[in-house]
Amino acid sequence: MAEEQLLIPLDTYLKVGLHIGTKFRTKYMEPFIYKVRPDGLAVMNVKKISERIEMAGRLMSQYEPKDVIILCRRENGWKPVGLFSKITGIKAIMGRYKPGLLTNPDLEDFSETKLVLAVDPWPDKNAVMDAVETGVTVIALCDTNNEATFVDLVVPCNNKGKKSIALIFWLLAKEILKNKGLLKEGEELKESLDDFTPE
Repeated sequence: MAEEQLLIPLDTYLKVGLHIGTKFRTKYMEPFIYKVRPDGLAVMNVKKISERIEMAGRLMSQYEPKDVIILCRRENGWKPVGLFSKITGIKAIMGRYKPGLLTNPDLEDFSETKLVLAVDPWPDKNAVMDAVETGVTVIALCDTNNEATFVDLVVPCNNKGKKSIALIFWLLAKEILKNKGLLKEGEELKESLDDFTPE
């Protein structure tokens, strides 16, 4: 695998276990699985993961921050998602999603969203279904056990590990700022990967 086709050195992806899936595999995720280890865990293709993170960054950068929402029910993702939100100005809903937030204009905090990113489409399924109902584009971080019926762009990855989630949001922040012209070519984020990683 040629390193220059990846967003960062291969070692960094491997160190955080970004490519390690679960023992359960759905048909949606088969195209992203590189092999199955002797212990039964599926291993995802790092090149495809890197490509999809780049695609997600490109897509997200085409929207105004106010038109995008990140959904993160899983506590492992709260720190990286929170920092990502601060850097990009994109709203994050951490913890429980309030029913109707995307579909009920009578709600005080109703949000006319054009794009949502779900850290895991399973715990965030109510929000994903609301997004689908209103024609909102859905990007989702999907592990090998995820169903992706209602997902427009799958980003294959370990969406359960805190280091893995941290790496994804660090890379997404860089990609979005780069695509919006707020980070010059070769320039790094002020925030390091460690800043994104929960204790």
